[in-house]
Amino acid sequence: MKVLVTGTGSMLLRGIANELINRGDEVVCLQRRPADAGINQNSKHVSADIRDVEAVTSAASGCDAIIHGAARVGIVGKWHDFQTTNVQGTENVITAAKKQNVSRLVFVSTPSVAHTGQSLVGAPATPATIGRKSSFYAESKAIAERIALDANSEHLAVLAIRPHLVWGPGDTQLIGRIVERASNGRLAIIGNGNALVDTTYVDNAVSGHVAALDALHVGANCAGKAYVLSNGEPRTVHELFRSICSAANLPYEPRHIPLVTGLFLGSVVERVWPLLRSSEPPITRFVAEQLGTAHWFDQRSFQNDCSWTPLVTLDEGFSHLAQWFAAQ
Repeated sequence: MKVLVTGTGSMLLRGIANELINRGDEVVCLQRRPADAGINQNSKHVSADIRDVEAVTSAASGCDAIIHGAARVGIVGKWHDFQTTNVQGTENVITAAKKQNVSRLVFVSTPSVAHTGQSLVGAPATPATIGRKSSFYAESKAIAERIALDANSEHLAVLAIRPHLVWGPGDTQLIGRIVERASNGRLAIIGNGNALVDTTYVDNAVSGHVAALDALHVGANCAGKAYVLSNGEPRTVHELFRSICSAANLPYEPRHIPLVTGLFLGSVVERVWPLLRSSEPPITRFVAEQLGTAHWFDQRSFQNDCSWTPLVTLDEGFSHLAQWFAAQ
Protein backbone atom coordinates (compact mmCIF):
# COMPACT_ATOMS: atom_id res chain seq x y z
CA MET A 1 0.00 0.00 0.00
CA LYS A 2 1.18 3.53 -0.74
CA VAL A 3 0.24 6.02 1.98
CA LEU A 4 0.59 9.79 2.23
CA VAL A 5 1.14 10.86 5.85
CA THR A 6 0.86 14.60 6.55
CA GLY A 7 2.33 16.36 9.57
CA THR A 8 5.24 13.97 10.14
CA GLY A 9 7.07 16.60 12.16
CA SER A 10 5.01 15.51 15.19
CA MET A 11 5.89 12.57 17.43
CA LEU A 12 2.67 10.72 16.62
CA LEU A 13 2.67 11.14 12.84
CA ARG A 14 6.39 10.40 12.66
CA GLY A 15 5.75 7.17 14.55
CA ILE A 16 2.88 6.24 12.22
CA ALA A 17 5.05 6.81 9.14
CA ASN A 18 7.86 4.68 10.56
CA GLU A 19 5.47 1.86 11.51
CA LEU A 20 4.05 1.77 7.99
CA ILE A 21 7.53 1.71 6.48
CA ASN A 22 8.72 -1.02 8.84
CA ARG A 23 5.88 -3.31 7.79
CA GLY A 24 6.61 -2.78 4.10
CA ASP A 25 4.30 0.01 2.97
CA GLU A 26 5.44 2.78 0.64
CA VAL A 27 5.17 6.08 2.49
CA VAL A 28 5.18 9.71 1.38
CA CYS A 29 5.81 12.13 4.26
CA LEU A 30 4.56 15.69 3.91
CA GLN A 31 5.61 18.40 6.35
CA ARG A 32 6.52 22.08 6.17
CA ARG A 33 10.09 21.71 7.36
CA PRO A 34 12.88 19.53 5.94
CA ALA A 35 12.68 15.82 6.76
CA ASP A 36 13.06 14.97 10.44
CA ALA A 37 16.06 12.81 11.33
CA GLY A 38 13.71 10.49 13.21
CA ILE A 39 11.84 9.43 10.07
CA ASN A 40 12.91 6.27 8.27
CA GLN A 41 14.87 7.33 5.20
CA ASN A 42 13.13 4.71 3.06
CA SER A 43 10.19 7.09 2.76
CA LYS A 44 9.72 9.87 0.24
CA HIS A 45 9.85 13.34 1.78
CA VAL A 46 7.87 16.32 0.51
CA SER A 47 8.49 19.73 2.09
CA ALA A 48 5.27 21.64 1.50
CA ASP A 49 2.55 23.62 3.24
CA ILE A 50 -0.76 21.82 3.72
CA ARG A 51 -2.42 25.04 2.53
CA ASP A 52 -0.92 24.51 -0.94
CA VAL A 53 -3.52 22.37 -2.70
CA GLU A 54 -1.35 21.73 -5.74
CA ALA A 55 1.54 20.48 -3.59
CA VAL A 56 -0.78 18.23 -1.56
CA THR A 57 -2.37 16.85 -4.73
CA SER A 58 1.03 16.12 -6.22
CA ALA A 59 2.18 14.37 -3.03
CA ALA A 60 -0.93 12.13 -3.14
CA SER A 61 -0.17 10.89 -6.64
CA GLY A 62 -0.42 7.10 -6.80
CA CYS A 63 -1.43 6.78 -3.13
CA ASP A 64 -4.00 4.30 -1.92
CA ALA A 65 -4.60 6.06 1.40
CA ILE A 66 -3.94 9.26 3.34
CA ILE A 67 -3.41 9.76 7.06
CA HIS A 68 -3.90 13.48 7.58
CA GLY A 69 -2.42 14.91 10.77
CA ALA A 70 -0.85 18.22 9.70
CA ALA A 71 -2.36 20.98 11.84
CA ARG A 72 -1.86 24.32 13.54
CA VAL A 73 -1.92 23.59 17.29
CA GLY A 74 -1.77 25.66 20.46
CA ILE A 75 -3.53 28.66 21.97
CA VAL A 76 -1.61 31.66 20.67
CA GLY A 77 -2.35 32.83 17.14
CA LYS A 78 -4.94 34.38 14.85
CA TRP A 79 -8.11 32.66 13.69
CA HIS A 80 -6.99 33.10 10.08
CA ASP A 81 -3.91 30.93 10.70
CA PHE A 82 -5.91 28.14 12.38
CA GLN A 83 -8.64 28.31 9.75
CA THR A 84 -6.37 28.19 6.72
CA THR A 85 -4.19 25.39 8.10
CA ASN A 86 -6.74 23.16 9.84
CA VAL A 87 -9.90 23.78 7.82
CA GLN A 88 -8.58 24.76 4.39
CA GLY A 89 -5.75 22.24 4.75
CA THR A 90 -8.26 19.44 5.32
CA GLU A 91 -10.29 20.60 2.31
CA ASN A 92 -7.08 20.44 0.28
CA VAL A 93 -6.44 16.87 1.41
CA ILE A 94 -9.97 15.84 0.39
CA THR A 95 -9.53 17.56 -2.97
CA ALA A 96 -6.24 15.73 -3.47
CA ALA A 97 -7.82 12.39 -2.49
CA LYS A 98 -10.62 12.81 -5.03
CA LYS A 99 -8.34 13.96 -7.86
CA GLN A 100 -5.86 11.12 -7.28
CA ASN A 101 -8.55 8.45 -6.69
CA VAL A 102 -7.41 7.75 -3.13
CA SER A 103 -9.89 5.38 -1.50
CA ARG A 104 -9.09 5.77 2.23
CA LEU A 105 -8.61 8.80 4.47
CA VAL A 106 -7.85 8.69 8.20
CA PHE A 107 -8.31 12.15 9.73
CA VAL A 108 -6.32 12.77 12.92
CA SER A 109 -8.61 14.83 15.13
CA THR A 110 -8.63 15.70 18.85
CA PRO A 111 -11.04 14.99 21.75
CA SER A 112 -11.26 18.76 22.28
CA VAL A 113 -13.64 18.98 19.29
CA ALA A 114 -16.39 17.62 21.55
CA HIS A 115 -15.19 18.69 25.00
CA THR A 116 -17.32 21.51 26.42
CA GLY A 117 -15.81 21.59 29.90
CA GLN A 118 -18.05 19.04 31.61
CA SER A 119 -16.84 15.77 33.08
CA LEU A 120 -16.75 12.87 30.61
CA VAL A 121 -17.10 9.45 32.24
CA GLY A 122 -16.90 6.41 29.97
CA ALA A 123 -18.01 8.70 27.17
CA PRO A 124 -18.40 7.75 23.48
CA ALA A 125 -17.11 9.98 20.69
CA THR A 126 -19.96 12.48 20.48
CA PRO A 127 -20.31 14.73 17.39
CA ALA A 128 -17.88 17.62 17.03
CA THR A 129 -19.22 20.86 18.53
CA ILE A 130 -18.98 24.07 16.50
CA GLY A 131 -19.42 27.59 17.83
CA ARG A 132 -16.87 27.77 20.66
CA LYS A 133 -14.85 30.92 20.07
CA SER A 134 -12.61 30.53 23.14
CA SER A 135 -10.30 28.02 21.44
CA PHE A 136 -9.29 28.59 17.83
CA TYR A 137 -7.62 25.18 17.75
CA ALA A 138 -10.65 23.20 18.99
CA GLU A 139 -13.04 25.19 16.80
CA SER A 140 -10.99 24.79 13.64
CA LYS A 141 -10.42 21.07 14.24
CA ALA A 142 -14.16 20.57 14.89
CA ILE A 143 -15.01 22.21 11.57
CA ALA A 144 -12.30 20.20 9.83
CA GLU A 145 -13.51 16.91 11.33
CA ARG A 146 -17.05 17.56 10.13
CA ILE A 147 -15.76 18.37 6.64
CA ALA A 148 -13.69 15.18 6.60
CA LEU A 149 -16.52 12.90 7.74
CA ASP A 150 -18.94 14.56 5.30
CA ALA A 151 -16.56 13.49 2.51
CA ASN A 152 -17.17 9.82 3.29
CA SER A 153 -18.72 8.33 0.15
CA GLU A 154 -18.94 5.31 -2.12
CA HIS A 155 -15.56 6.29 -3.53
CA LEU A 156 -13.69 7.61 -0.48
CA ALA A 157 -13.91 5.96 2.95
CA VAL A 158 -13.20 8.37 5.81
CA LEU A 159 -12.90 8.00 9.57
CA ALA A 160 -11.68 10.36 12.30
CA ILE A 161 -9.54 9.37 15.26
CA ARG A 162 -9.25 11.59 18.35
CA PRO A 163 -6.09 10.45 20.18
CA HIS A 164 -6.26 11.55 23.81
CA LEU A 165 -3.18 13.00 25.54
CA VAL A 166 -0.50 11.08 23.65
CA TRP A 167 2.82 10.79 25.50
CA GLY A 168 6.06 8.85 25.44
CA PRO A 169 9.86 9.22 25.45
CA GLY A 170 10.86 12.49 23.82
CA ASP A 171 7.41 14.07 24.15
CA THR A 172 7.77 17.83 24.53
CA GLN A 173 4.10 18.50 25.24
CA LEU A 174 2.60 16.65 28.22
CA ILE A 175 5.83 15.07 29.52
CA GLY A 176 8.10 17.99 28.69
CA ARG A 177 5.87 20.59 30.33
CA ILE A 178 5.29 18.61 33.53
CA VAL A 179 8.99 17.82 33.91
CA GLU A 180 10.00 21.43 33.25
CA ARG A 181 7.57 22.76 35.85
CA ALA A 182 8.43 20.11 38.42
CA SER A 183 12.13 20.92 37.94
CA ASN A 184 11.46 24.59 38.68
CA GLY A 185 9.06 24.03 41.58
CA ARG A 186 6.08 25.33 39.56
CA LEU A 187 4.05 22.15 39.13
CA ALA A 188 0.39 22.83 39.93
CA ILE A 189 -2.67 20.63 40.34
CA ILE A 190 -6.05 22.11 39.43
CA GLY A 191 -8.74 20.97 41.85
CA ASN A 192 -8.14 18.04 44.20
CA GLY A 193 -6.17 15.98 41.69
CA ASN A 194 -8.60 13.06 41.87
CA ALA A 195 -10.22 13.53 38.46
CA LEU A 196 -9.85 10.39 36.33
CA VAL A 197 -8.15 11.06 33.00
CA ASP A 198 -7.40 8.85 29.99
CA THR A 199 -4.01 9.11 28.29
CA THR A 200 -2.42 7.25 25.38
CA TYR A 201 1.09 5.81 25.25
CA VAL A 202 2.57 6.73 21.88
CA ASP A 203 3.06 3.13 20.67
CA ASN A 204 -0.64 2.51 21.21
CA ALA A 205 -1.59 5.70 19.40
CA VAL A 206 0.55 4.60 16.47
CA SER A 207 -0.82 1.05 16.33
CA GLY A 208 -4.38 2.37 16.69
CA HIS A 209 -4.07 4.60 13.65
CA VAL A 210 -2.52 1.82 11.60
CA ALA A 211 -5.29 -0.60 12.66
CA ALA A 212 -7.88 2.00 11.65
CA LEU A 213 -6.23 2.39 8.26
CA ASP A 214 -6.32 -1.37 7.72
CA ALA A 215 -9.96 -1.67 8.81
CA LEU A 216 -11.13 1.25 6.68
CA HIS A 217 -12.68 0.67 3.28
CA VAL A 218 -15.82 1.79 1.49
CA GLY A 219 -18.76 0.29 3.35
CA ALA A 220 -16.75 -0.67 6.47
CA ASN A 221 -18.37 -0.36 9.90
CA CYS A 222 -15.86 2.34 10.80
CA ALA A 223 -16.38 4.46 7.68
CA GLY A 224 -17.94 7.84 8.38
CA LYS A 225 -17.39 7.60 12.13
CA ALA A 226 -15.27 9.35 14.77
CA TYR A 227 -13.51 7.51 17.61
CA VAL A 228 -11.60 8.56 20.70
CA LEU A 229 -8.38 6.56 21.06
CA SER A 230 -6.70 6.01 24.44
CA ASN A 231 -5.08 3.35 26.59
CA GLY A 232 -8.42 2.81 28.29
CA GLU A 233 -6.73 2.95 31.71
CA PRO A 234 -7.98 6.12 33.41
CA ARG A 235 -5.78 7.34 36.25
CA THR A 236 -6.15 10.30 38.57
CA VAL A 237 -4.24 13.44 37.71
CA HIS A 238 -2.22 12.87 40.91
CA GLU A 239 -1.22 9.37 39.77
CA LEU A 240 -0.25 10.53 36.28
CA PHE A 241 1.84 13.49 37.45
CA ARG A 242 3.49 11.43 40.20
CA SER A 243 4.40 8.67 37.71
CA ILE A 244 5.90 11.19 35.27
CA CYS A 245 7.95 12.86 38.00
CA SER A 246 9.12 9.47 39.25
CA ALA A 247 10.21 8.45 35.75
CA ALA A 248 12.22 11.67 35.49
CA ASN A 249 13.64 11.14 39.01
CA LEU A 250 12.09 14.37 40.26
CA PRO A 251 10.31 15.07 43.56
CA TYR A 252 6.55 15.27 43.33
CA GLU A 253 5.60 18.45 45.19
CA PRO A 254 2.68 20.11 43.38
CA ARG A 255 0.83 23.21 44.47
CA HIS A 256 -2.97 23.00 44.59
CA ILE A 257 -5.20 25.54 42.86
CA PRO A 258 -9.00 25.35 43.31
CA LEU A 259 -10.82 24.54 40.07
CA VAL A 260 -12.84 27.77 40.13
CA THR A 261 -9.63 29.77 40.57
CA GLY A 262 -7.89 27.81 37.82
CA LEU A 263 -10.75 28.45 35.38
CA PHE A 264 -10.72 32.17 36.18
CA LEU A 265 -6.93 32.46 35.86
CA GLY A 266 -7.00 30.49 32.63
CA SER A 267 -9.62 32.76 31.12
CA VAL A 268 -7.63 35.89 32.06
CA VAL A 269 -4.26 34.52 30.95
CA GLU A 270 -5.43 33.31 27.55
CA ARG A 271 -6.76 36.80 26.77
CA VAL A 272 -3.80 38.80 28.04
CA TRP A 273 -0.89 36.48 27.19
CA PRO A 274 -1.05 36.81 23.37
CA LEU A 275 -0.77 40.60 23.76
CA LEU A 276 2.48 40.26 25.70
CA ARG A 277 4.25 37.16 24.37
CA SER A 278 4.29 34.81 21.39
CA SER A 279 4.95 31.65 23.42
CA GLU A 280 2.26 29.31 24.75
CA PRO A 281 0.69 30.52 28.05
CA PRO A 282 1.32 28.55 31.27
CA ILE A 283 -2.40 27.99 31.81
CA THR A 284 -5.64 28.44 29.87
CA ARG A 285 -9.26 27.73 30.70
CA PHE A 286 -9.09 24.59 28.55
CA VAL A 287 -6.01 23.33 30.40
CA ALA A 288 -7.71 24.00 33.73
CA GLU A 289 -10.76 22.04 32.57
CA GLN A 290 -8.58 19.15 31.41
CA LEU A 291 -6.77 18.94 34.75
CA GLY A 292 -9.75 19.58 36.99
CA THR A 293 -12.51 17.45 35.44
CA ALA A 294 -12.79 13.74 34.64
CA HIS A 295 -12.48 12.76 31.00
CA TRP A 296 -12.14 9.13 30.04
CA PHE A 297 -13.73 7.25 27.18
CA ASP A 298 -15.38 3.98 26.19
CA GLN A 299 -12.98 2.17 23.83
CA ARG A 300 -15.19 -0.80 22.90
CA SER A 301 -16.57 0.54 19.62
CA PHE A 302 -13.12 1.44 18.31
CA GLN A 303 -11.62 -1.88 19.42
CA ASN A 304 -14.46 -3.84 17.81
CA ASP A 305 -14.72 -1.86 14.56
CA CYS A 306 -10.95 -1.64 13.97
CA SER A 307 -9.81 -4.93 15.57
CA TRP A 308 -7.41 -3.15 17.91
CA THR A 309 -6.24 -3.50 21.50
CA PRO A 310 -3.49 -1.52 23.27
CA LEU A 311 -0.02 -3.06 23.04
CA VAL A 312 1.59 -1.24 25.99
CA THR A 313 0.04 -0.71 29.44
CA LEU A 314 0.50 2.60 31.21
CA ASP A 315 2.83 1.03 33.78
CA GLU A 316 4.96 -0.44 30.98
CA GLY A 317 4.95 2.96 29.31
CA PHE A 318 6.18 4.70 32.46
CA SER A 319 8.92 2.06 32.74
CA HIS A 320 10.01 2.86 29.16
CA LEU A 321 9.91 6.55 30.02
CA ALA A 322 12.12 6.06 33.08
CA GLN A 323 14.65 4.13 30.97
CA TRP A 324 14.68 6.95 28.41
CA PHE A 325 15.28 9.62 31.07
CA ALA A 326 18.07 7.53 32.64
CA ALA A 327 19.81 7.34 29.25
CA GLN A 328 19.74 11.10 28.64
